[in-house]
Amino acid sequence: MSYIVAIDGPAGSGKGTLTKVVAEELGLVSIDTGMLYRCHALAVVRNNIDINDKENIIKIMDEIEINLVNENNIQTAFLNGENVTDKIRLPEVNNIVSLTSSIPEVREKVTNLERRIGYDWLKEGKNIIMEGRDITTVVFPEADVKIYLDATPIERAKRRLAQDTRNGIEENFTEVLESIMARDKNDMNKKVGALKRAPDAVYIDSSKLNIEQVKRKIIDVIERKTKDK
Repeated sequence: MSYIVAIDGPAGSGKGTLTKVVAEELGLVSIDTGMLYRCHALAVVRNNIDINDKENIIKIMDEIEINLVNENNIQTAFLNGENVTDKIRLPEVNNIVSLTSSIPEVREKVTNLERRIGYDWLKEGKNIIMEGRDITTVVFPEADVKIYLDATPIERAKRRLAQDTRNGIEENFTEVLESIMARDKNDMNKKVGALKRAPDAVYIDSSKLNIEQVKRKIIDVIERKTKDK
């Protein structure tokens, strides 16, 4: 019987990276749900929609097509048929995605898309792993395995800066740290889909652990929780 692994946690905690490496080792289908919100935010940027224009921020969601393609555990995001995998990580998207994704109507539409994608894979007999900020509490509260992956703001800022540098994006550490802390505050205080730890989620602090160590912890949890599947 197929199962769902759901991983929540703040920005920069390593959810995306760990989801990919765990999926590769266990043969799971990974779904980066944050890409869906980022595609919508990119559409907002490209259409020059003011961040305070809630009506058009919601409306644009019905006018765009977002798709995720997963091949060989590599996820690609498409916005209206265009590969925007790199573009959705640009600073202008980072700066607004927490705000646009806070709008209840946007979250409802994206949540429905997340569920459809997840259940489509389950129907095909695939075990899936999804990461985000409300996967364990809102999108898939019935997930077989729930994990809350965390790290200190400073450590997460270091990781985000390193990621941006690899992508050729120049940013200041202090600005990145301030952005992450502001995003934490916003994500944790959302009226809908707030970032919080589900009561039955296993907590893992990755601040002082390398990728391999965190991967082993996550795999141990998955194997323990799904041993009877």
